Amino acid sequence: MIAAVSLLVAGCGSNEYDMAYKLNNDVSSFQLTSTTAQETLTPFAADLCVVGDKDVSASGVSLSDVGAAALFNLKSLDTVYAKNANEQLHPASLTKIMTALVAIKYGSPDQMLTASENVRITEQGAMLCGLNPGDQMTLDQALHVLLLMSANDVAVLIAEGVAGSVEEFVSLMNEEAAAIGATNCNFTNPNGLTEEGHYMTAYDLYLVFQEALQYDLFNQIIQMSSYTSTYRDRNGNEKSLDIKTSNRYLRGSYEMPTNVTVIGGKTGTTIAAGSCLILLARSSDGTPYISVILKDSSGDQLYADMTDLLSVIQ
Repeated sequence: MIAAVSLLVAGCGSNEYDMAYKLNNDVSSFQLTSTTAQETLTPFAADLCVVGDKDVSASGVSLSDVGAAALFNLKSLDTVYAKNANEQLHPASLTKIMTALVAIKYGSPDQMLTASENVRITEQGAMLCGLNPGDQMTLDQALHVLLLMSANDVAVLIAEGVAGSVEEFVSLMNEEAAAIGATNCNFTNPNGLTEEGHYMTAYDLYLVFQEALQYDLFNQIIQMSSYTSTYRDRNGNEKSLDIKTSNRYLRGSYEMPTNVTVIGGKTGTTIAAGSCLILLARSSDGTPYISVILKDSSGDQLYADMTDLLSVIQ
């Protein structure tokens, strides 16, 4: 008979939890794996920050109007701030972090992608690269456009090119999310345009973003302020790409907080999701942090709130 054990979950704090792993648990960080004949249980979150069902406050930070927010210290594994971190919300284009993660893992940077009729997206206000059926670019080019410009048509191009169809690619997105413990999210498309049943939590975004940061190409792209390249249309004619990041900190249009350097991240905006932002930043002593805000009221307010959140960093 296997004796019951009290599981000490390492990470942000040292609380004890008696909890079996369930895929749809409200707190996805407590996924556990059996190691030695099911007698020894290793915490899934041993090297991760952990959030529970209670908010974590920080001096001088209220963020009263945002849907959810969190700040994680990647060195100490402390959850510095958390508000509604496990609430399932529309993530808008923060979805594209998962899209990039799956594409990098299952595709090749020099893989040539060809646009189908499905790149014709008609949703009002959707950010588009302007792809036409038959246009071709490499996965490397497409990832730059996806993460910097946040083009929704390029997300479809990537999904079909890597997995054969959007449906198969979305299945991979959900499989990979579950594999890294991001069990409170669900994807129905690769771009984050509003659909019923498409949602993420601030904590799952942290998990997905941290996993994506393990890939050099992802790190390289999110730190860029601009990107220039050329791709070809269906007749072989060159079409130019000259894009700038949507991240106001990296564009230089919003001042970074004192003693904090914003390394890179991803923006997102839809009517349903509001204004969203996730960032990798470093303190003056080099300590890395991940910060995320979901469902803010406007772009201007988003950056004001993010600056307040990052100002907690010493």
